[in-house]
Amino acid sequence: MTDTTTALEPLVARLAETAPGLRVETGPGSTGLYAYDASNYRVPPRAVVFPRSADDVVAVLRACREAHVPVTARGGGTSMAGNAVGPGVVLDFSRYMNRILDIDPTARTARVEAGVILDALRSATALHGLTFGPDPSSHSRCTLGGMIGNDACGNRSVRHGRTSSHIEALEIVTADGVRAVADRTGLRAADPEDRDAVQRVAGLEADVRRMVDANLASIRTELGRIPRQVSGYQLHHLLPEHGFDMARALVGTEGSCAVVTAATVRLVATAQASTLLTLGYDDVVDAAEDVPEILRRHPTAVEGMDEAIVATMRARRGPDSVTGLPEGRAWLYVELDGDDQAAVDARADELLEVLKARGRMTGGRVVHSPAERRSLWRVREDGAGLAARLVDGGESWPGWEDAAVAPEDLAAYLRDFRKLLAAHGLTGVLYGHFGAGCVHVRIDFDLATDRGRDATRRFLSEAAALVVEHGGTLSGEHGDGRARGELLEVMYSHRMIRAFTAFKEIFDPEGLLNPGVIVAPARLDADLALHTPSDVLPVETLFSFPHDEDGFAGAVRRCVGVGRCRSDAGGVMCPSYRATGEENDSTRGRARLLQEMVRGGTVQDGWRSTEVKDALDLCLSCKACSSDCPVGVDMATYKAEFLHQHYKGRVRPRSHYSLGWLPLTSKLAGYAARPVNALLRGPLGKLLARLGGVTTKRRIPAFASRYALRRALRTARTGEPAKTLLFVDSFTRAFRPEVAGAASRVLADAGIPCTAEDDLCCGLTWVSTGQLSRARRIMARTVARLDNGDDRPIVVAEPSCAAALKRDVPELLGTDAARRVAARVHTLTGALTDLATPGWAPPELPDNVVLQTHCHEYATFKGRHPRDLLGRLGVRKIDEAEGCCGLAGNFGFEEQHYDTSMAVADLALRPRLDDVDPHTPAVVVADGFSCATQIDHLAGDRGIRALHLAELLDPAADRPGQPGENS
Repeated sequence: MTDTTTALEPLVARLAETAPGLRVETGPGSTGLYAYDASNYRVPPRAVVFPRSADDVVAVLRACREAHVPVTARGGGTSMAGNAVGPGVVLDFSRYMNRILDIDPTARTARVEAGVILDALRSATALHGLTFGPDPSSHSRCTLGGMIGNDACGNRSVRHGRTSSHIEALEIVTADGVRAVADRTGLRAADPEDRDAVQRVAGLEADVRRMVDANLASIRTELGRIPRQVSGYQLHHLLPEHGFDMARALVGTEGSCAVVTAATVRLVATAQASTLLTLGYDDVVDAAEDVPEILRRHPTAVEGMDEAIVATMRARRGPDSVTGLPEGRAWLYVELDGDDQAAVDARADELLEVLKARGRMTGGRVVHSPAERRSLWRVREDGAGLAARLVDGGESWPGWEDAAVAPEDLAAYLRDFRKLLAAHGLTGVLYGHFGAGCVHVRIDFDLATDRGRDATRRFLSEAAALVVEHGGTLSGEHGDGRARGELLEVMYSHRMIRAFTAFKEIFDPEGLLNPGVIVAPARLDADLALHTPSDVLPVETLFSFPHDEDGFAGAVRRCVGVGRCRSDAGGVMCPSYRATGEENDSTRGRARLLQEMVRGGTVQDGWRSTEVKDALDLCLSCKACSSDCPVGVDMATYKAEFLHQHYKGRVRPRSHYSLGWLPLTSKLAGYAARPVNALLRGPLGKLLARLGGVTTKRRIPAFASRYALRRALRTARTGEPAKTLLFVDSFTRAFRPEVAGAASRVLADAGIPCTAEDDLCCGLTWVSTGQLSRARRIMARTVARLDNGDDRPIVVAEPSCAAALKRDVPELLGTDAARRVAARVHTLTGALTDLATPGWAPPELPDNVVLQTHCHEYATFKGRHPRDLLGRLGVRKIDEAEGCCGLAGNFGFEEQHYDTSMAVADLALRPRLDDVDPHTPAVVVADGFSCATQIDHLAGDRGIRALHLAELLDPAADRPGQPGENS
């Protein structure tokens, strides 16, 4: 092993000399983030480096060799076997080396850097009718370099196989800093004019050829036996009969032999037509029994999952989030494709009839709707995260999540595997690539105690023997990593293990590249993240975290690293990461740093940590992660709790006072709205803004008169018995009382007239600034007033305040009264969806609407979104700006956050507004006050104004899209 205690300063100094401008980070705010991937392991690195070129990589490897510091290459950090964590320097390729260098549609190839996200490549090649065949479920955030490291496969591997089948050439840097190219004919120096490099590379190739010649029998008999045999090194590609394909032999080496900087990959044609069958079964074994019959029909994909994943998805994103599945407790997805849709549909119908005749299914259907198919694939793709934290709160872990057998042996293997689970008293959530015989399973291991770790070790040893008994492999696509490297001796002969060792030593004689995986592996129960020290941070919080057994510690532990927050494909999270591209601005990065804080690891000053504060600084508290994250991480709540603890007994940032106390100051301003507004529009207003930590680049919204709300509500009275209670929040009362009037009229028109409560506050601004003690006092007063025996639904026009009443109030107060109030809360959209008189229809609506859905509404009121309501009410075209508006309450008004706020707006909202012609009937709808304010700011003098849904539906409006009350 290398000496990782060597002083780091000489290495950093050497890099500054040989690679000027190279970004090198050594503080706990970075090393804490990169101590984890998506596995069970925690290995804090000593430095994180962000190369911009292959020359940077050369400089790093040479400097690390001089200093005897190991190097681990990392892509999206989604590895489940501990492949992307290491004790020395971590190279993050995803930040800068993420360029698509060339696409050749004629040759059907692309040349890409190692940090290119798979979906980015697919989007670029789609313009030519081409795609990259392998498609892991993490396609929206995994990198090509990571896929090459693991030999990744994905959902459609029945058709397209593994990544290794699609590699033409790899551009690599060796452990001693030599650039080379590996392809189908062997290995050559990247620069043929560099004589030293040519000689060095020629020596490497000669040594590899001698090693292969000495192990021909073992390589031929032990490797390449089943489609998904990823474990170990793929040395069979070097056999004479396979042409000595060095590129394919290096795929799957997990960065332990060389560092890949770029690759030339083969592309495949995009299918012209496809369809999806969903098949229901009582049991996953029954589903596996049908796989061989299905494979005879040449499907693209055959994916399986059990009921726990579906139940968790429905609980997290609403009961309507999973539709299209037949009755059952286990399901198969079968995708067929071809050149003609009618022919593909006919094949699907025929297959369905054949399977019905076999008698194992509980039901089946062909899913024709593209939207329904996307929704179903989302469930399968989120399987790893959904299985990590189930409906009952139980936790499950990887470690044996990637075994594979021949597809025809799958049912027998699953039958015996479940017996093994039962014998050890374990429960596993099963899903995976059934058509390729690859089973993913997350198991409720106890990794936090010595006894539990010993039991886990015994189980994994027996599981390895079981899969080998069935002719299978320890890993089918995730790689061996730290989770299974130690078990390779169960699968392979000693001669084969020695051949693996010889192969690595040829390329990496000092063992500097990703040590601890495959060759000289670390113990599988070493460096476990749950093996926490005994002196962890005592965690006493104001939020109750009722869904997490260990409170705050259990809540932040929800993050298991699957990295959906790093995706920009679908969903709303994580706006700050999308704007900056920095890991510490992702939900995952923040959660990992909070985990470090709780354990007292790289972050050692607990709640006072400046590293954690800095990582949370750009969190917009949008709450989207609480819905989009497969494990339900709620960073907005964690941030509020941290700010409360961090500033306890200390002076806060100025904006916490100026914006956090806005409900109170706005109430006072309402008594003298006209002079206050005049004052704020002048030079003194800018001075006050600066003193309050508020940006002067925005116009401060005008306060409404204290009496404007009374006028608005007076004109909305109907005299009918009230069926609902309209909660007039602080923002509506202070800045747009006309919305309250419109909402009251809309509710009456929908058959659910209301009375108004206009003197209470949800406490949101104090929560978002972490002033939780004050927030609790305000919430307690509100709950006492609302929980008075009245069980009428509470309708809240402002989505953020509705979300605070629905979720923050019960989790901060923790009382039955708070829970009773929360159960009554609806947004206006929700009230019109669930409570309106059947058949109710509003006045004439515009044909086109540009919609900005508030993030809190999206996250908290699942299945009750304005887009769906508007569609049902007859709006033909809805152009939704999916994602955060960027203002996000106090965030975008704070001086230091203005630029990030505008960068977030540029992601979705500004492009939608740029497409709006103010002379056309397109209407912009935004229920959130922050969203409407941001739209007004972005629109400038273009005449675009955002309407609240209540104003759009107001029966007293002068015309469609105009409010009926102006105050």
